Amino acid sequence: MGEAVWFFSMGEGVHHVSRDVYTRVEALFSPEPEGWSVDGYPVTRCRDAWGHTHRFLRTRTLVSYDYAAYLPVLRERFAGADLAGEVTWHAGDNAPDRVLTAHTIGDVPSGVFCPSRPEVLRNLLESLEDHAAALGLQGWRALPEATHWSGSCHGGNPADLSRYPSMLVDVELGSTPEAWENPRAQEALARSLLEALRPRPRMVHLLCLGGVHFEPSFAEGATDRSRDLGLGHVLPNQWVVSGRYEDEDGPAKLDAAAASVQGGVDAVVYHEGLKGCYRQLCRDLGARLGVPVWKHRGMRKG
Repeated sequence: MGEAVWFFSMGEGVHHVSRDVYTRVEALFSPEPEGWSVDGYPVTRCRDAWGHTHRFLRTRTLVSYDYAAYLPVLRERFAGADLAGEVTWHAGDNAPDRVLTAHTIGDVPSGVFCPSRPEVLRNLLESLEDHAAALGLQGWRALPEATHWSGSCHGGNPADLSRYPSMLVDVELGSTPEAWENPRAQEALARSLLEALRPRPRMVHLLCLGGVHFEPSFAEGATDRSRDLGLGHVLPNQWVVSGRYEDEDGPAKLDAAAASVQGGVDAVVYHEGLKGCYRQLCRDLGARLGVPVWKHRGMRKG
């Protein structure tokens, strides 16, 4: 059976969404103590409908904010986990409000990417959408975000990400106080966690480049239930440019992104707004991988 570990920040001065969602987890699933603690909080666990074990770790702050401090716990206790996820909040200028989001972890500018399992990300997005609808959250959307790691903004070393061998993901609620405090949204997020590892057939794995943080074309493909498309990573235009992927080490960064997608990449997709040099990098990557390269509009028919 599989294993997932979920992190919730509980400390004072840290955003309340993690604490509120953990309260929902306790009420919904009655997880049992495991007999050991992190940051003074007992670790708890339960099983999902398919027999997978889910462990819940409460921490003084976000793991991504002090990744180096929590890395020993991840490596010692959860090196064999299928998934490690952090429950957090979403915020940002011009960010959509009534959203439940999930995204893979990586530092795009430096080209360091955590393992990605597209089927798991798709499970989370579908579950977030289903539970939001079931709980009557009208106007709410479940959306994938571009691959990123907030630890980079808090002094973390992106190279440390490569020291943990399992998939890392953020699951978020946002992007305003009204949304953060919505109890039904908190419940939808909590319920989705235990469905992340549900079995499903292998999908078509995509590596996407370009576009914006919430790129509509990539989101449409990732949530269209008539299509078996799964996002490996999404490298948005702003970080491809700031990471200078046109430089000599650009191909190596793309190779690293592709290599981190478990099960391999089946197609490379680029947004047609990318400059010509980046489009050519995508074509070259497709040639190295031996897979097709689609324009973003081609996701509808690729």
